[in-house]
Amino acid sequence: MAAPGAAAVAALVQYVVLRGDLGRPPRSWPLGAVVAQGCHAALAAAHAHRQHPDTRAYLELGGAMRTVVLEAPDEAALTALAETLKQHDIDHEVWTEQPENVATCLALRPYPKDQVHQHLKKFKLLK
Repeated sequence: MAAPGAAAVAALVQYVVLRGDLGRPPRSWPLGAVVAQGCHAALAAAHAHRQHPDTRAYLELGGAMRTVVLEAPDEAALTALAETLKQHDIDHEVWTEQPENVATCLALRPYPKDQVHQHLKKFKLLK
């Protein structure tokens, strides 16, 4: 039998939204550089919200953590999403690559999927 609250913990997910245009011409960033942007944003969100009970529970999951990586088509879409999340008081971090000062990715702190999915459903899985 599962421990009380196990279902709620299992439903936690961290969403990462990367700009898909970074890996395509004319930018053509190497795959590793694009992946690093997602890693930076995910870690920044987890660190900034490390005291939140959902973040703590998510990190305790270890190898069972669930992360969903979505694609924003470009910087404008990423910026619009960040504004929507801000308007709805959804904790997130935007990663801005320096010295270029280019917003490349955003990550939410871990949330129960049903609390945030409505704001992310227009974005497809990153391929």
